[in-house]
Amino acid sequence: MTLAFEDILAARDRLQGHIERTPCRHSRTLSEITGAEVWVKFENLQFTAAYKERGALNKLLQMGENVRKRGVIAASAGNHSQGLAYHGSRLGVPVTIVMPKSTPFVKVQQTRAFGAEVVIDGETYDEASGHAMKLCEDRELTFVHPFNDLEVMAGQGTVALEMLEEVPDLEILPIPIGGGGLIAGMATAAKHVKPDIKVIGLEPAMYPSFTARMRGVSTKAASGGGATIAEGIAVKAVGDLSYAVARPLVDEVVLIEEPFFERAIALYCNVEKTVAEGAGAAALAALLAFPEKFRGKKCGLVITGGNIDTRLLASVLTRELVREQRLVSLRIIGDDRPGLLANVSAVIGQMGANIIEVAHNRLALDVPAKGAEFDIMIETRDAQHTQEIMDALRERGYPPRAV
Repeated sequence: MTLAFEDILAARDRLQGHIERTPCRHSRTLSEITGAEVWVKFENLQFTAAYKERGALNKLLQMGENVRKRGVIAASAGNHSQGLAYHGSRLGVPVTIVMPKSTPFVKVQQTRAFGAEVVIDGETYDEASGHAMKLCEDRELTFVHPFNDLEVMAGQGTVALEMLEEVPDLEILPIPIGGGGLIAGMATAAKHVKPDIKVIGLEPAMYPSFTARMRGVSTKAASGGGATIAEGIAVKAVGDLSYAVARPLVDEVVLIEEPFFERAIALYCNVEKTVAEGAGAAALAALLAFPEKFRGKKCGLVITGGNIDTRLLASVLTRELVREQRLVSLRIIGDDRPGLLANVSAVIGQMGANIIEVAHNRLALDVPAKGAEFDIMIETRDAQHTQEIMDALRERGYPPRAV
């Protein structure tokens, strides 16, 4: 069994009119930041905010009427479940989804809103999948695998078809790998249309399942797990079928550390004014982590999904301000006399910074009995502006240190 280019062409025709043909746009600013020629495919503009609709719908549309009536079941950390639930509802197919306990609340809530029965079980995707298989047998449902299925892979491959139709001279496709369905479909389509295009797989460093399998290492032993922000591709074992399809077509696989996912999410928000989840920002994270691999090349990036918890998004954006030293906490120790805080505040204000928070501590034992300690969080333009403010405070007799 293998995936044929004709299967992807048939999927494209089948999906037409049922999903969005999302835009693929050149980003001048991201190109300047990364040194590559960046083209972005906005799959977060699908109705369920992720590319997973393509594979799920392609599978549903090829089922017989009796199978549809009984219903389908899947295990998913979120985006596959939403795509299946939404299109199942449209087609009158009952849908049951088993989600691991770590699934972001926004994905659980949205999946239920699309009409699916949601069962929360298991600490990881693999545990959730095991429970889903048991329910599938008990209820006589049809299991729709999120990645280890040729019809699902064919649907995902339509992403690459659309990209190369709009930008035929793309040179590199950095593609995130969870279970391997997306890279299997996209690589099959891309290598058929343009055999010399380079396909680079991307995995979270905490979950190197494809990489481990390439090296002959036990995938479950290699994937130690952890709280990655890219939970959509936090899969301990790549699919057997998806691996078999993708492996001959993948030129290289790289592992991405957590800070690069965070930076990529923040850049999409601040530069492209669009929301990407951790896994959805993996392609841009790769350009930030390994600029030498992409510099000067025409790169096709897919924002694979935009379903990120709002609290987490807020945290990521705030952490990026700290990383860029635009949000910094300064500690000042001085005499506990009237006017000290006012004088310090005046210096900060005159320098054009904004005070966000002040903590006043008189009881710390490393502060003199007649002294006071202030932690002042300020917002500045950039690292240079922060340094200018610290220099000004030092000149006025209030030497600060960043904490």
